Amino acid sequence: MLVAAGCGAAGPVAAPDAATSPAPSPTAISMAPAPTRDRPDGPSPSSTATGATPTSTGWVLGARPLPQNPDGSVPPQETPPQLQDRRLPTVDLLPPPAAGRFAATIDPVTADIRQRMGSSWSPGCPVPLAELRYLTLTFWGFDDRAHTGELVVHAAIAEGVVEVFRELFDALFPIEEMRLVTTTDLQAAPTGDGNNTAAFVCRTARGSTRYSEHAYGLAVDVNPFQNPYIRGETVLPELARSYADRTVLRPGMLVEGSPAVTAFTRRGWEWGGAWRSVRAPMTFSARGG
Repeated sequence: MLVAAGCGAAGPVAAPDAATSPAPSPTAISMAPAPTRDRPDGPSPSSTATGATPTSTGWVLGARPLPQNPDGSVPPQETPPQLQDRRLPTVDLLPPPAAGRFAATIDPVTADIRQRMGSSWSPGCPVPLAELRYLTLTFWGFDDRAHTGELVVHAAIAEGVVEVFRELFDALFPIEEMRLVTTTDLQAAPTGDGNNTAAFVCRTARGSTRYSEHAYGLAVDVNPFQNPYIRGETVLPELARSYADRTVLRPGMLVEGSPAVTAFTRRGWEWGGAWRSVRAPMTFSARGG
């Protein structure tokens, strides 16, 4: 286990399984930016996997499945008044950091973590488990408290991701939720109100047969509700339409010059807010796409 400097939290306990054997050195991958092009990618699934969750606004997250067209798409939706300036408290799944200080761990994907990931990874995915890393990270919530989140990313970018989120914590940039994408997320009916900051999920890019950079653990989505995917009339998450107006700045939004955009792009990552026909301000990609 690698523990970031200054971290006091213990890392996950490895289970006695092949998945917990010392991981081989990650296979070298090309980190060169992909050619600039329109990005057909979309957000990672971010339903409320823990079920319906009441909030201080009276809105119950994950409780209202949206109507679907015959092709499975959702007709355009408006943002409920309770979510137009979304600042919801974080529901802790992991213990908060000691004394509210930034802490992070980097570990191989253990058998326990693999089980929790469910169908977000399978043997047919383009990256083996041995090349992925499980991260725990401190983040600052909209409730003005420190919380512990978790991500799975490619080993090649793990330390850089920790440093980015250290910067965001120091800047008090608010994040609502940060947890693993699970089978429940992938199978849930759309409710349009998810807001999970996430990284790895083995899937194709939206509207494409090619794998998303998320399928390699090389992309991170931050606050997808405040920073929705926009292509024409399509907005994802579906209830985030009020955030399609990027001129009305609210907490958690990612705009040019904001701490998250600066922290990622300074390290050579590509930002989805600068893409052309598709806008995905939630997304940061280590090599584009």
